[in-house]
Amino acid sequence: MSQTLRTRHYARRLITAALTITVMAGTAGWTVAHEEQAITGPPPGTAAWLADHSLGGAGRELPDPATVSPAGIARFFDRLTEVQRKALVIRHPEVVGNLDGAPLNLRYEANSRAIRAAWHKEREADPTSPLAERYAALLEPGRRILAFDPRGRGQVAEVYGDLAAARRTAVIVPGSDIDLDDFDRTGDPYGTPAGMARSLRAQMAEDAPATPTAVIAWVGYTTPVGLGPDAATSRLAEAGAPRLDRFLAGLAVTTATTADAPPAVFCHSYGSVVCGLAASAMDRARVSDLVVLGSPGMRADSAESLRTGARVWAARDRTDWIRRVTGYDFLGLGHGDDPTDPSFGARVVSSESAHGHTGYFAPGTDSLRNFSRIALGDFDEVRCAEEDGGGPGTGPDCRQGLG
Repeated sequence: MSQTLRTRHYARRLITAALTITVMAGTAGWTVAHEEQAITGPPPGTAAWLADHSLGGAGRELPDPATVSPAGIARFFDRLTEVQRKALVIRHPEVVGNLDGAPLNLRYEANSRAIRAAWHKEREADPTSPLAERYAALLEPGRRILAFDPRGRGQVAEVYGDLAAARRTAVIVPGSDIDLDDFDRTGDPYGTPAGMARSLRAQMAEDAPATPTAVIAWVGYTTPVGLGPDAATSRLAEAGAPRLDRFLAGLAVTTATTADAPPAVFCHSYGSVVCGLAASAMDRARVSDLVVLGSPGMRADSAESLRTGARVWAARDRTDWIRRVTGYDFLGLGHGDDPTDPSFGARVVSSESAHGHTGYFAPGTDSLRNFSRIALGDFDEVRCAEEDGGGPGTGPDCRQGLG
C-alpha cells in the first residue's frame, strides 16, 4: 500500500471513529455505567468435583476441567461404566453439564438437574421471581440444554434437532445484550439466539428434508450491555474467544462420527468479534464455514489475517445501523475493517429483504436462505451480494473456487 493510500485509510478511520463516538455519546449515550464482569474459567462446582475421590485407585482421579482438553474429557468418560457416569451426573451436574467433550446425553441430563436445582433455589428465595420462570421454561419437555451456567447474567447453550444424529450442523454466536433472560425472548424473535437457531433449522429442513440437521444457540460468553465501552472494545470478546474455541473442540469430539462436515458458525454483531479472535483455531476439522452478519469488525484487516482454515463469509443489509460504526480501530475503540468490504476478502452474500440489525434470520430473506445453503454445503445455490443490485461487498462472485 502506498503512503498516500495509507494516509487516506488512516484519515478515514479517524473520521469513522469520531462519528462513532458521536453516535454513541450523543445519540444513544453510553448506556452502561460499569463494565460487565466476564465469566471465565471452569464451571461452577469444580472444587467439589476435584475433591471427589469416589472412583478410587491410581489414575482414576476426576480430570481438571480447567486443564484437560475436550478430547481428554471424552477419553475419561469412555473408560467409565454406565453406573459411574450416572453417579457423576447425580453428584456433579453443574460440572458434567458444561464439560466440552462429555457425551451429549450426559450433558443434557446433567443440565436438567442443574436447572431444576437452580429453579428450586430461586423459588424458595422469591416465589414470584422472573428468573424462576426462566428456569422453568428451560425445563420444558423436549429441550436439549447443552450448557448452563447461572453465574453472572447467566449462560446457556441449546440444541435444536438431534445433534447426535445430525449430518449437517450449525452454531449461532450472538452479540450484545444477550444472556439467560434474553436467550429466547418473544419480542424481536430473530434477534435472539434461540429464534435464529429455530429459523435456520427450519430453513435447512425445507431446503434438504432428507438430511438430519441440528443448530446450536450458544451463549457461552459474557456479552456487552448497550452501546457502551464494552461494545466498542474487545475485552469481553477476548474472554469469550477461548470459551468458543473449547466448545467447538468439544463438538469435534462428540459429533465427528455422524456429521458429514464440521459445523458452520454464524456470528452476529459483537459475536463476530468473538469469532474473529477465535478464528485462528478454526481449522477445517473443527469449522467448515465462518459467517459474520451485522458485523462491526473481526479485529482483523482481512480474511487472510484471520488465519483460519474455514471459508469466510459476510452479510450486511442496507438498513443495518452497524454500517455507521464499522471499519475502524482507534485508541482501543472499534473492531477493524468491514468484513463486507471487497478488500477484506470475505465471500459476501446477499441479504435482500432483511431489515435492520436483527432481521438476518427472518423467513423470506436472502440472508436466511444463503445461511441455510452454506450450512448444508449447497454452495451453487448461494446468492452473492452483487446479485441483489449492489450494496456492501459488491465484487467477485462469492461462489468462486467452491466447485
